[in-house]
Amino acid sequence: MKYNIHKEGLNIIFGLLAVLLAINVPIFLLMSNKVLPCVLIVISLVLFLLVVNFFRAPRRHFQGDKETAVVSSVDGKVVALEEVEETEYLHRRVLQLSVFMTILDVHANWVPVKGKVKLVKHHNGRFMAAYLPKSSTENERSTIVIETPAGQEILVRQIAGAMARRIVTYVEPGDEVDQEQYMGFIKFGSRVDIFLPLGTEVLVKLGDKTTGGVTHVARLKPHTT
Repeated sequence: MKYNIHKEGLNIIFGLLAVLLAINVPIFLLMSNKVLPCVLIVISLVLFLLVVNFFRAPRRHFQGDKETAVVSSVDGKVVALEEVEETEYLHRRVLQLSVFMTILDVHANWVPVKGKVKLVKHHNGRFMAAYLPKSSTENERSTIVIETPAGQEILVRQIAGAMARRIVTYVEPGDEVDQEQYMGFIKFGSRVDIFLPLGTEVLVKLGDKTTGGVTHVARLKPHTT
């Protein structure tokens, strides 16, 4: 698995590096007692590595049937798995599968299903904790609808969290996509909801850990009923 630094983090990483150098170098050079400067350097290094780790962008390959597979869009933990009424676009009962990311998880988002993008819409909103159920409809979020080769509409929702202040969505209406493509990125803590047709075979349970672009979380029916 190859790791790169995600483009969304380059400005932040280089900016943080410049700030840390500007703080640490003068303190180290000016203070005769090097204990405090060394402590600051260690703290700065840990902070820098945490930020670099947050913006890592692994290249992943899904091993499975892309026609029916639903993969997790993100690294994290399954926090919701229930039947709900989706009222924004689908307007019917569906299965909601939600994965919450901590600040230590990869925050790149992968496309969960193969198909054609029908809708991309951003919604302004609040920044409450992303693990709360009402964050799905009240937080800052982006909605993506993908139609699968079998004609099923899958709604995916990128949700900002208490720390997240920017949601980036790369896919656009009309794009042909699959599970190995980046769908977007959410900075600093968030979650992704996937809304699936009733009758979809769910392959995970609450509390399960997922890997974005890899973990097979559900299997769609091969044909629309």
